[in-house]
Amino acid sequence: MKRLIPLWIAAIAGFTVIASNFIPWTLSMGDLVTTMFNVLAAVAYVLGAASIAKVHLSKLSAKRPGWGYSVVTLVCFAVTLCVGLLKVGVRPEPLSPDLSFSGSYSEPGGAIWWIYEYMISPITATLFALLAFYVASAAFRAFRAKNLEAMLLLGTAFIILLGRTAAGFFLTNWIPPDTFGGLRLENLSIYIMQVFNTAGNRAIIIGIALGVSATSLRILLGIDRSYLGGAE
Repeated sequence: MKRLIPLWIAAIAGFTVIASNFIPWTLSMGDLVTTMFNVLAAVAYVLGAASIAKVHLSKLSAKRPGWGYSVVTLVCFAVTLCVGLLKVGVRPEPLSPDLSFSGSYSEPGGAIWWIYEYMISPITATLFALLAFYVASAAFRAFRAKNLEAMLLLGTAFIILLGRTAAGFFLTNWIPPDTFGGLRLENLSIYIMQVFNTAGNRAIIIGIALGVSATSLRILLGIDRSYLGGAE
């Protein structure tokens, strides 16, 4: 019974949402299921936050290696949570000036906006900048012209990288733009990204969609029960 009830709930909720996209009179039921999902997602966020706090507090109390990072994480977590819940620096909505919490928590000029704009965004940009060096290093080790496929991959990557820099422009600047302008590296890289890369992305997206559809049907029909905590 512990497994049968969740299976029925998942099946009914899933088929209801699917039906609401095709049958008009089931639209309200689909909205109800979506609202219930949003409530459960909010509860999951709370549980996730509690789990993060528990892990870092236990690491801090045991003074395990790296506990200083746990202190930074917990302090930033607590400050961001309090600032967001209290809507620090947020002005009331013009239509409800008497309600101090009526404004949006992410309003420009507010504390949450300041944290995102001047702390989270720079940190994210820094991480992606560091990631570029790791990608370049991994590509240098992986791109070995051992066969025809590897040579095509290496040549395409070389054209794309040069075409996105000033070096590619200067190397092929001598090609006449009116007759053979498509052979310039900057134009050739754009052509590869818009034609070959788009075709590959669409094929991958179609494969992902088919995989998601197959997995969803397995879950809705009760064939796949791994989300219950076991394979059976």
